[in-house]
Parts: sequence; C-alpha cells; structure tokens
Amino acid sequence: MPVIRNLGRAASQLLQSSGCGCGVSLVPVRAIGVSPRQVASDASFHSVTFSESDHPRVLITGGLGQLGVGLAKLLRKRFGKNNVILSDIRKPADNVFYSGPFIFADILDYKNLREIVVNNRITWLFHYSALLSAVGEANVPLARAVNITGLHNVLDIAAEHNLRLFVPSTIGAFGPTSPRDPTPDLCIQRPRTIYGVSKVHAELMGEYYHYRYGLDFRCLRYPGIISADSQPGGGTTDYAVKIFHDAIKTGKFKCYLRPDTRLPMMYIDDCLKATLEIMEAPAEALTMRTYNISAMSFTPEELAQEVQKYVPELQMTYNVDQVRQAIADSWPMNFDDSNARRDWGWKHDYDLPELVTTMFSYLGSDSRVAQAN
Repeated sequence: MPVIRNLGRAASQLLQSSGCGCGVSLVPVRAIGVSPRQVASDASFHSVTFSESDHPRVLITGGLGQLGVGLAKLLRKRFGKNNVILSDIRKPADNVFYSGPFIFADILDYKNLREIVVNNRITWLFHYSALLSAVGEANVPLARAVNITGLHNVLDIAAEHNLRLFVPSTIGAFGPTSPRDPTPDLCIQRPRTIYGVSKVHAELMGEYYHYRYGLDFRCLRYPGIISADSQPGGGTTDYAVKIFHDAIKTGKFKCYLRPDTRLPMMYIDDCLKATLEIMEAPAEALTMRTYNISAMSFTPEELAQEVQKYVPELQMTYNVDQVRQAIADSWPMNFDDSNARRDWGWKHDYDLPELVTTMFSYLGSDSRVAQAN
C-alpha cells in the first residue's frame, strides 16, 4: 500500500484563503446531515448493470464545477439518489443542495477525506477537483497544491480502500511537440502549463498505482466541454460557452482566440455519457488506463457561423489573449479516439449543428433567438 504522508499546514492555509471559485474542494470536511448507508461493499464492478443490492457508492470531489452537478444527476438516476454524494468547498445553490447528499470535502485534508470514504462506504470516486488552464497559470502554487498534492491524497485513499477511481484528463495534457492533427492516445506530450503538467502526472501516477497496487484507475482526456447550465471556469476553451450567452444577451461577442484556432470540443451530455461508460466498462475490455475521447473539432469562426443561423445580427470581434492563444496553439487540433471506440464502444451523439441547436433550445427563450427562429 502507498505510504500515507501528512500534508503541511501552509498549503492548506494557502488554499483556504484563496477564495477560488473553480469548483475545487479545499476546506475542512464535516459530513453533516449525511447518514452512512449500509450497502454491500463487495459489489461486482465488471458488469454494465447493477442490481439493487450492489449499486456503487459514489463520491464526487470538486462537484460544483462545470461537470459535477450534471454527473451527479446522471448517476443518481442510474444508481439512486442517496448513493451519490456531491462535495465541494462552496455553498451549493438550493436546487443542488436538495437534489441529493452534499458535503464539504477538502482534498488536501487526508484524514477527513479518508473518513468520508470509510463512513459512507464509498466504492467509486470521481475526482474533479482541479484548477483549469488559464486560472492555473495565474496561480501556479495553488494549482500545484490542488492538482498534484490533492491527487496524491486521492490515489492513496483509493488504493487503500479498493475504490474504482476516475480522474479526468484533458487536451491540455499535450504540448507543442505533440502531433496535433490527429493526436493519438500514445505520443510525446510535454505540456507547457501547470494544468497540463499536473494532468500528465495524474495519468502516469494512476497507471503506476494500477500496476503497482492493483488500483482500478480509469481516465478520459476530455476535449473542450460545452454546457448551457454552467458558467465558464477559467479554461482556454471557455469562449465556446460564453459566445452563446453573449449572443443572446447583447448580440456581440469578443473572442480571445484567433478565428482559425481549431480545437476538439464536446457537448456535456456526450462527456457525461462517456464518463459513465468508461466506469461501467468490463475491466478485461480496457487495453489502457487513459483514453482520448472526441466528438467534433471547430474554430471560433466556424462556431460563429453556426450561431449566426440563430442570431443573424451577432457581431463577432477578436481581441487575442496571448497567454490563452499560446496555450491553444500547443494543444491538439483533432483527437484520435479510435481506441475508445474499439475497446468499449464509445460513440458521440452531438456534432456542431446539433450542439448549437441544443444550446439555443436550452438558452434561447430570449426574443432575439425566438425571432430568428
């Protein structure tokens, strides 16, 4: 088993005073108001279906970020409301708090995170706590603490308690020397952001724990994720979310990337579906621990053209942020996800036209969109 290391107070104090609004779990844990449920701890995880007696018991860290709430909703529908515990440092909105179990969880507090796993008989852990690319570059010490030190705690706890662990990776795990069009699962990575470096570290540590300790570690490299019900969280691909909000509110959008910057993207429903599918995939079907997944790839200019079908008067301007542009220029233009499609049957549902239609169906009650329709 991995050696358990005590974490210094300095890092914890830094994180707790940061005021970070990125859905990262950093404050002390108190599992208040959540009663441990007595469920079987020896459930079979090699089947794509679960009986009522062997549902996994799920903990999601960093759960108030872009993906956590949606993932909790999907998992609760499948496994039962009380079998999925959402956690974060921020106070959740009422609709989130009353939709199912919610607790505070500090990924830097090893002891209390371990207590949560033990007291709630957790069997699956989704580790979403992280600082994203642009935010991480603005505060490297904080990103290093959250993305690397926090990961070490999660790995040790998952290995000790025989959890099935999911840690997301990213297009940011690649760098300017990686093949960009397409980018395969296995190639030179060499990212140049602390976010990317920490994600490569997560991929390799998870694979090491799998082979060294038998940890059931599973990882997907997400492209840029687009969703209508969450605000941008400091990522380089956030323009592809913000353009919809600005198009509806003002009819104007200023993009911080060049119009020809091509990046892989995915609608959130496809992302959540892929995450559940990789966790339910039979262990014997997996030929690797980290997979690329992809759905579409587009530029800001191509996205604007689709958006203008709904908001014809959209005025698109460009004010290039050199930091974000440099990050984007080092990332893949297209993902090769053939291994995921072959090994566990990955298949996306949304291409660019379907994505734009869905986003405006969700957001487009505004008269500007209704009139265009």
